[in-house]
Amino acid sequence: MTSAPTRPVDLYPTRGAQEQLIGRKDPVVWADPGTPGPFWARELEEYERDGFVTVDELVTPDEVTELRAELDRLVADPAVREDERSIVEPRSREIRSVFEVHRISEVFARLAADPRVVGRARQILGSDVYIHQSRVNVKPGFGASGFYWHSDFETWHAEDGLPRMRTVSVSIALTANHTTNGSLMIMPGSHRTFLGCAGATPKDNYKKSLQMQDAGTPSEEALTTFADACGIRHFTGAPGSATWFDCNALHGSGDNITPYPRSNVFLVFNSVENAPELPFAAPVRRPSFIAARDITPVG
Repeated sequence: MTSAPTRPVDLYPTRGAQEQLIGRKDPVVWADPGTPGPFWARELEEYERDGFVTVDELVTPDEVTELRAELDRLVADPAVREDERSIVEPRSREIRSVFEVHRISEVFARLAADPRVVGRARQILGSDVYIHQSRVNVKPGFGASGFYWHSDFETWHAEDGLPRMRTVSVSIALTANHTTNGSLMIMPGSHRTFLGCAGATPKDNYKKSLQMQDAGTPSEEALTTFADACGIRHFTGAPGSATWFDCNALHGSGDNITPYPRSNVFLVFNSVENAPELPFAAPVRRPSFIAARDITPVG
């Protein structure tokens, strides 16, 4: 008689009756000290301490020009707009995000497999990596909406089944990111404490949450506690700059009511040793274009 597979222990319970704070049980930088890679030692120390680090010119101006042109092509393509991988603004009905962009576009596929990108992900996670999620975010001026405070890992754990905090994101600026045009905000050091949120996960929650976060949203009291302890920093930078940030860092963004657009490409790398299980706090998995199940190493 074959026994059922053993369910992994849930180290980070969430979506229960009440919020709870849980100390991080995983490393921030998984690779051994001195492991060669594109990051300098001081950059990894900054990432370990704050939960994020910025590289001022990850890609060149010529590469940014190519990436911007490709982004404009995708947004203008009616077939892309009708694809389920495209998310539109609730008010303007303009494209807000295009998911799985590394499979839709050869240009973004090359970026996702670039050694400058993949090498840094391997250096942080201490293993080969695969792309858990990719997307381009388009935030035009005059009213593009923001995204409320959250931890990505809380969602990826609850709804995608990632068991450990062994995932890193990089946001690469395709336009200037200012403090005024809806740039990403982060609470430095918040990555060291997991905030288990209250409330159940509705079925097909992703259809709503990709436009406006609800399930998995921290309370105002918890956010105030974190902000008082950690402070708040903006992700700013010129086109071609990149910010790497830990999966558990609390972050969010405001609306862009300036005339100046903000567009970024967003890549999420997960360790091949941290393959997704069944969701820990959701009735069904999210679609594979949002949370990949193919863990073939990239790069």
